[in-house]
Amino acid sequence: MTEFNPSRRSLLLGGAAAAAGLSAMSADQLFGFARAWAQTVPWKPEAGAKINLLRWKRFVEAEDQAFMAMIQAFTKATGVEVNVSNESYDDIQPKASVAANTGQGLDMVWGLYSLPHLFPEKCLDMADVAAYLGGKYGGWTPSAEAYAKTGAKWVGIPVATTGSLINYRISACEKAGFKEFPKDTAGFLELCRALKKNNTPAGFALGHASGDANGWVHWALWSHGGYLVDKDDKVVINSPETAKALEYVKQLYDTFIPGTASWNDSSNNKAFLAGELYLTNNGISIYVTAKKENKAIADDMNHSYMPVGPVGKPTELHLSFPILTFQFTKYPQACKALSAFMQEADQFNPWIAAAQGYLSPFLLAYDANPIWTSDPKVTPYRDVAKRTLTPAGIGKLGEKAAAAIADFVVVDMFANYCTGREDLKGAIASAERQAKRIYRS
Repeated sequence: MTEFNPSRRSLLLGGAAAAAGLSAMSADQLFGFARAWAQTVPWKPEAGAKINLLRWKRFVEAEDQAFMAMIQAFTKATGVEVNVSNESYDDIQPKASVAANTGQGLDMVWGLYSLPHLFPEKCLDMADVAAYLGGKYGGWTPSAEAYAKTGAKWVGIPVATTGSLINYRISACEKAGFKEFPKDTAGFLELCRALKKNNTPAGFALGHASGDANGWVHWALWSHGGYLVDKDDKVVINSPETAKALEYVKQLYDTFIPGTASWNDSSNNKAFLAGELYLTNNGISIYVTAKKENKAIADDMNHSYMPVGPVGKPTELHLSFPILTFQFTKYPQACKALSAFMQEADQFNPWIAAAQGYLSPFLLAYDANPIWTSDPKVTPYRDVAKRTLTPAGIGKLGEKAAAAIADFVVVDMFANYCTGREDLKGAIASAERQAKRIYRS
């Protein structure tokens, strides 16, 4: 098996190709690697193994193509049939929960955030796969262990993170008086007000958008020092800091394009590419699509980390994608083999390049992939797996934190206040009641 070596062309294809997102290996090259890898991999698939794998629907077409090429090479090399089904972000968790409760239908789920923690006892322990990959590829980011471990058990394997970064139109921000993107929340509010005045508004999802809405409202809460629970998982959402966060977001909301309270995870993409929206939070998929379909927008947009709030430090929540294997699978060795193969350098580096910045790895060795320096507009996405907190904030990531984010507790609190469905005290009280039911306190 090959070891990671950034100088080897078989691992990192030429920088120009990676920059263009065209670095996918040929089918013959990929199969050649897969066949050699299958001879030495520690996990030998069971005879006649068939894997049913559920994953989120693509936002970058080239990423999906590279993923399916990898699956095909794995099948050809190992004989393991892999049936891949795709669902929207919001449909992953319900379908995974049905499989967990019935013990059938799926073997593996590549899902969002803390999905494995919803049913950790139903997940196969992947500690051996995690040790293998971490030892080979420079170790895991701290967030990887937080997302994938319950005690000593690895309930999933962290694959990658999509950055919830600011996407903005350069010309609109400059016209609003900002030559540089503001680094703090006070300046950010001033920018959004100026954008609205110029009829070039901002907009952030406040509907049940699993990626976009959860990402930015948790940033807003944490940036003002508010948390759903403390380090001991005691519910502490009813606090002055939460009130300040709500008041701040209400001011932002007043500058937004109409309709954000009903947005899903694709709404802001469409509005931005249609020239109706000039600032939002998103992965790099808007930029990737604009480069193909609207070069003027691509040339006039850039990305920034979320501004720092009164707490004085970054408080970001990015969209992480762990993959889990159910304990009831008939083919545990095949599933472990696939989990390891997914992040082997010979195929993972071309896959990252094909994703064009949409997938930021948890394994530290992959910082060397040329995609991160091929375009300065891509570079900020490289480090999101290192910067992200988990949905638990300062609490413990487990079943309760996973349930809270799946139930949109924090999103609904902000949406209820911003839209006037509840006053400030009522919005906080509703969130507190939900959280106490989940945390049983």
